[in-house]
Amino acid sequence: MSWFTASFAEVADPRTGNAKRHDLLEVLTIALTAAVCGAEHCSDFADFAADREDFFREFLRLENGIPSHDTFSRVFRLLDPEAFATCFGQFVEALGTAGEGVIAIDGKTLRGSFDTAAKRSPLAVVTAFASATHTVIGQQGFRAGEGDSEILAARALLECLDLSGQLVTADAIHCQNETAQMILDRGGDYLLRLKDNRPALAATVVEYFAGQAVCSELPAAETTDADHGRIEVRRALVSHDLSWLRGPKRAAGDLVLLPGLACLGMIEATVTREGKTSITRHYHLSSRPLSAEAYLAAARAHWSIENSLHWVLDMSFDEDRARNRKDNGPENLAILRKLALNMLKRARPGISIRRKRKRSGWSNDFARSILGQMR
Repeated sequence: MSWFTASFAEVADPRTGNAKRHDLLEVLTIALTAAVCGAEHCSDFADFAADREDFFREFLRLENGIPSHDTFSRVFRLLDPEAFATCFGQFVEALGTAGEGVIAIDGKTLRGSFDTAAKRSPLAVVTAFASATHTVIGQQGFRAGEGDSEILAARALLECLDLSGQLVTADAIHCQNETAQMILDRGGDYLLRLKDNRPALAATVVEYFAGQAVCSELPAAETTDADHGRIEVRRALVSHDLSWLRGPKRAAGDLVLLPGLACLGMIEATVTREGKTSITRHYHLSSRPLSAEAYLAAARAHWSIENSLHWVLDMSFDEDRARNRKDNGPENLAILRKLALNMLKRARPGISIRRKRKRSGWSNDFARSILGQMR
């Protein structure tokens, strides 16, 4: 466990006195192992450790025995989530999961984390997701009812990431000049969704792509998907000539462009299901002069965060029903789930996350094949 220990060695132990009788890194190691093997909350961590004590003694000292449920709960409630998230980044870097390509930024609310007694709103987290490897490379939590916002949380997260050569994708809420400039300053490029939160620019871009003569001359790419009785055709158009946006008439109005803007894009999705057809159009701004094929691939990579991260966390880790709500517990346990998910994604490709968790819980040998990445 030397690699895991090195990654998390700088996390300060928030406990005092006799509460520190169990080594912090051993507590975190047990919790992560238990999460990989199917445990969902602190009571599960304690039960799993008690049932698999012989397994844990293969690589942990456990000088004072197995930690109790209260110990796990206390650690995750008191642990500094910022320090824990920083060490998460070091762990991911050592695991080699970031890869190159698209980094998707997206927010998700942990529905069970509201604290009625303390009058605290639910915790939400903004996640940085490496689409090429389907792994999480960072997280920043916030509570909207306490003066925080997804925009500020995303900027705090981006500030911690090395974006060199990466294309950062995000929804329209992040289509902000300050966010775009931060991405550029950190060596990356952006591909941001455009909606009515920038009304003047959105109306202008929609009008531009509505012109049949213009669209017929633009580079285009198309893909078709068919499954479960549903056929979806996606057609992407990109425009690299932005001189008409930067003319004196445009500059004189309230049309404010993002810094470094290099191209505009539109994706028209035509969906046919049970004989009915619907058409939707999505618009994007990018600082990278993307081809139509690259634009379509990057946009689809961003959409994959729903199926490859949020859906997996809800269906395999039961995140939406997680009821831990005290102090820093919700945010730290969200980080722990993503650590476990990264390890599961990395090991034993070809087996679903659900099967990997079940088999790790049933078999010490299978669990070792997952945990071997932590050596």
